[in-house]
Amino acid sequence: MNLTEQLTAELKSTISDLYSTEISDNQIQLQKTRPEFSGDLTLVTFPLLKISKKNPAETAQEIGDRILKNSALVTEFEIVKGFLNLTISADFWIKAFKIIAKESLAENQSTKPHIMVEYASPNTNKPLHLGHMRNIFLGDSVANILQAYGHKITRTQIINDRGIHICKSMMAWNHFGESSTPESTKMKGDHFVGKYYVRFDKELKAQTAEIMPKWESGDFQEVPDNVVAEFNRLKGAHKEKEGDEKAQKGIAGKMKELVVNYTPIMLETKTMLQAWENNDEDVRNLWSTMNQWVYDGFDATYTKMRVKFDKLYYESTTYLTGKELVEEGLNKRVFYKQEDGSVWVDLTDKGLDKKLVLRGDGTAVYMTQDIGTALERMRDFSDLNGIVYTVGNEQDYHFKVLFLILEKLGFNWAKNCHHLSYGMVELPEGKMKSREGTVVDADDLMDEVISVAQEMTEERGHLEGMDDAQRNELYQTVGLGGLKYYLLKVDPSKSMTFNPKESVDLQGNTGPFIQYTYARINSILAKRDEVSAYPDSIEMAKVEKELIVQLLDAKNVLADAAENYSPAVICNYTYDLAKSFNSFYQNIDIFREENKDLKNFRLELTESVGRVIEFNMNLLGIQVPAKM
Repeated sequence: MNLTEQLTAELKSTISDLYSTEISDNQIQLQKTRPEFSGDLTLVTFPLLKISKKNPAETAQEIGDRILKNSALVTEFEIVKGFLNLTISADFWIKAFKIIAKESLAENQSTKPHIMVEYASPNTNKPLHLGHMRNIFLGDSVANILQAYGHKITRTQIINDRGIHICKSMMAWNHFGESSTPESTKMKGDHFVGKYYVRFDKELKAQTAEIMPKWESGDFQEVPDNVVAEFNRLKGAHKEKEGDEKAQKGIAGKMKELVVNYTPIMLETKTMLQAWENNDEDVRNLWSTMNQWVYDGFDATYTKMRVKFDKLYYESTTYLTGKELVEEGLNKRVFYKQEDGSVWVDLTDKGLDKKLVLRGDGTAVYMTQDIGTALERMRDFSDLNGIVYTVGNEQDYHFKVLFLILEKLGFNWAKNCHHLSYGMVELPEGKMKSREGTVVDADDLMDEVISVAQEMTEERGHLEGMDDAQRNELYQTVGLGGLKYYLLKVDPSKSMTFNPKESVDLQGNTGPFIQYTYARINSILAKRDEVSAYPDSIEMAKVEKELIVQLLDAKNVLADAAENYSPAVICNYTYDLAKSFNSFYQNIDIFREENKDLKNFRLELTESVGRVIEFNMNLLGIQVPAKM
């Protein structure tokens, strides 16, 4: 029985006896006492006034006098505007601390259903960047948290290795690569392929800029009549909206989109995609070669990030399962076919829209692949209960549609799927754009924060006794720890601005601050002799009780983080715990304490704080150094 349950039972008994009436649990309203007042828990007396038939202050006084007389749990009380602030005995805190000091921080890993967590899920046309890093660290941490909370976990990703965006890099390499390779250019494979994705966009813009004036002047060479008609319609609409800047901008965008789709390089790329789906040998060979360059690059980045996956899925195979499901859905009348051969689903009865699930030329869209991937995962793991998709909030609508389609297809497990939606990461100077090459590369960013961590650590000293390998490991631990923590401490639903130098600062709510606190704890414990038992009746300082209260909350924090898929809950709790420990350390000298029992208690308290910090930082995918 925890403190709230125990105190609720005693208050029920006390109030029933005091007013000769039975009361229910919901009439006992307890909350944490506000920090500016003395006490641990506060009883709200207002729900009890009908029973006491007295005002709040008098009711609080009567209940306080009675429980102080009869309970060994409560040692003091204070009344503030009718609220009854209760101080819990030091013996209770010590006894409770002794119990949790020996307990496992993780739940039994067979108590809850099997969950798959998807994260990373990159495209094989560019390297990983800062936006991917928030996704990867968030998904990896949520998997750790759910596993510690008792779920069986499978970590996975869907590698987006097919589609028009992949063909863009391939087409650019065909035109401009001159048979170069990552080896010949001494470039990391994913960076090499990403260079051609950017090159494609540059060429596409140039061709669009060349064609647009021709179309506007009526020069439509080899353009289908329906496209010409649509462009001219939009051109007329644009003129009609003169003075309406917003409307004209939207129409101009549609005109540009028409032109983009009929540039020579885009037409070639669409032909390449169809050839890929028709298993053209040359296209498939180029695709396999370039994808492998990217996979090699990804693997090196994941290793440096210290993240891993249990199972990989590839869009190039799962889209086939999706196409089969689309065919089944047509037979079941879940989907319908348009005159152009495209297949759609109507979700207007659910307050959504109509959604394309297969193009008229038979090629798949993202939804086709995602339907197939979900089913393949459920087939692969017979005990799988649900899937957590770690994907940015720009895909919120997509996942509402996906889960509804899966339900319409008769898959009840779709109700257990969850979209872990997160906000975008921006830089102080604004948004990033992959196709324009204005992203912050993941490899470069990790190198930068590790370099800053090295500079900061060397300035502080404390590296004596370490060889070069140990120092380099420390720099990586601190740099990556700061990076991960900075990206995880913000609630996933919120967008954020990332500042690399702030991430490795030793002051404030940062990973290195918590890592340094752990190293300090490790240094203290290295000096101790054997710790022996101590009694329950110890006179604690206020800061010591605050630490115990926080430690007692560790499992509730884990549950909160797991149920809300939020590593930020772990971050903020761990930061507060580290702050409290530093206050304890600055105000209390453990080793000069003459009272052996008190000294032993403080050493065990220190050890428990270190244990929780290490456990929680590991949940975040962050290592803690023994020395720093």
